[in-house]
Amino acid sequence: MMLTALIVSSVLLWIGLLLVALVGLAVIRQVGVLHERISPVGALMIDKGPAVGTVGPSFEVRDITSKPVKIGGVEANGNATLVFFLSTTCPICKKLLPLLNDIVRKEGPRLRLVLVSDGDLGEHQAFYEKQRLSAHPYVLSQDIGMAYQIGKLPYAILFDAQGVIRAKGLVNSREQVESLFVANERGVGSLQEYLRAQAD
Repeated sequence: MMLTALIVSSVLLWIGLLLVALVGLAVIRQVGVLHERISPVGALMIDKGPAVGTVGPSFEVRDITSKPVKIGGVEANGNATLVFFLSTTCPICKKLLPLLNDIVRKEGPRLRLVLVSDGDLGEHQAFYEKQRLSAHPYVLSQDIGMAYQIGKLPYAILFDAQGVIRAKGLVNSREQVESLFVANERGVGSLQEYLRAQAD
């Protein structure tokens, strides 16, 4: 009698285990389907400032180490430029800095990164040293932010070698930064614009 009860309980446990495994597989499948349906969200383009596809205002300024820096306009070396607008008090900006370094390394000499902010020089110099940003020009200029109508941070603009704005937008993650390059490759201003065109 006891042996029969043990066999029945073992069979029931195995049946329960198989049911749990089947439910787990069904959940995994549904997550996969949901993942395919959700479109990637790229950098959020705020419709202000110079439009994508136009030549942006050009600036010749000096960075916080007094080196000359050109933003916008034709690049003699044929490189693209990613301009990243940041603040020393923005935690997302700090989080993105190592990611930007990775992207620049991956793109190689074809891409130049320029960091732009405004405010107290001493505060920015301390930030520049603490974050180890010496590999990139770091410019303090309120005029650049106003010319491109930067209202929220972190914000990035991708220029081609001719100074044409290829993509721009608010960027809060690596995926959103990389979406600027994807948008440029697909010839659209943003991934949202591309997805709207696909839906139409």
